[in-house]
Amino acid sequence: MRIHSDDNVEVREDGQKYALTDIRSGENVIKYGFPIGHATKEIPAGARVDTSNLKTNLSGLGDWQYTPFEKQDNGIEKGTFSGYLRADGRVGIRNEIWIIPTVGCAAGVARLLAEKSGSPVRALCHPYGCSQLGDDLLTTQKILCGLCRHPNAGGVLLLGLGCENNRMEDMQALLGEYDPERVRFLCLQDCEDEMAEGLSILEELKAVAAGDRRTPVPISKLAVAVKCGGSDGYSGITANPLVGLVAEAFAAHGARILMTEIPEAFGAEEILLSRCDSRRTFDRAVAMIRNFRNYFIRHGEGIADNPSPGNIAGGISTLEEKSLGCVQKAGKVPLCGALGYGDSVPEAPGLYLVDGPGNDQVAITNLTAAGAHLILFTTGRGTPLCAPVPTLKISTNTPLAQKKRHWIDFDAGVLLGGADKDQLCNALFEKCIAVAEGEESKGELGGYADIAIFKDGVTL
Repeated sequence: MRIHSDDNVEVREDGQKYALTDIRSGENVIKYGFPIGHATKEIPAGARVDTSNLKTNLSGLGDWQYTPFEKQDNGIEKGTFSGYLRADGRVGIRNEIWIIPTVGCAAGVARLLAEKSGSPVRALCHPYGCSQLGDDLLTTQKILCGLCRHPNAGGVLLLGLGCENNRMEDMQALLGEYDPERVRFLCLQDCEDEMAEGLSILEELKAVAAGDRRTPVPISKLAVAVKCGGSDGYSGITANPLVGLVAEAFAAHGARILMTEIPEAFGAEEILLSRCDSRRTFDRAVAMIRNFRNYFIRHGEGIADNPSPGNIAGGISTLEEKSLGCVQKAGKVPLCGALGYGDSVPEAPGLYLVDGPGNDQVAITNLTAAGAHLILFTTGRGTPLCAPVPTLKISTNTPLAQKKRHWIDFDAGVLLGGADKDQLCNALFEKCIAVAEGEESKGELGGYADIAIFKDGVTL
């Protein structure tokens, strides 16, 4: 596409994005410096570009070549924050008690126990754990174990029914070493009064956690996740680039950055893969991406069956356009690893891809189970959805921030009015530190916390 940035283009019609120059039918349309699809007909300069004249280029499993990436070593900044230092050396930014059902049949009891026990007890409920087989069941088990190990939980009650496929003994084996004072187990079929016994265990867990105190710890101990949902045409212009700058700031302190939504990198893979710290990381990331492309193909779906209706209404026309905006949340942090379902993020700094779909609920659960302490969640349409860990909502536009003050923690839309991006980056970074030290996010104040587990198997 021929772009002349010094040309004045007269807008011909109402819309959300426009051609800067004449585009021939079949010619690639460029945004963010990369193709977002091709024109399906002639598009004159100033004309609207949308789903009526733009089509994706995506197909197949993709082909990328490894190029060594020269990682700059500028040293690690020595910032600290106040967090809960755990016995294993990890750090938590909350000190809650989590009730985690092994099976959906125990979810109702988990909710009732949390309600009766009160703060800081929280039930993390889901509908799975029974009637699952093989890898599908293993995915559930690994995600639940990842939640059990999370350092934001000062104590965990793993709640089973007793007859489910997800047996308590299998969960204990997969969990590995644990502190018996902080991780407890209860099978509902094994006790006469599950409420009395459950409440008794929760009181014991609360007593243990009550002795925990915040202490200064390095920012390098943090794992910060980045996520977008309900994206719009401003996502790749305001909120996502801003979060990318904040990700770079945390990486400079040695923190880890987590990103998932693998199908929402389709069409922008080259940007991430060009920053792999090794051939091994490249190969694992490519395998993860191709596995998800093949997942779509195996189910008879096109790999570009995205964006969602809400995305399109917000001004995003193809998956490439969505993806090129999406990956900006990682800034220019070097890619250092690709984590499978339920894998824990290593202590080494850098960017880590976490396997998982773009579905918001599944994605925030995967990020939490991998060890994310908090999630920076950008949105252009708005969503109340939050993970069990603090989830900061960053709006792409100011009208959303004003309309949904009880959802939105930070307004990136002011960038459209000329706000200084470096100052805004510093403000959002400091907001993250304040939340890490105990300030409640809007989602926490509203009581929002959900989990969902990726499912791709037979239900008995």
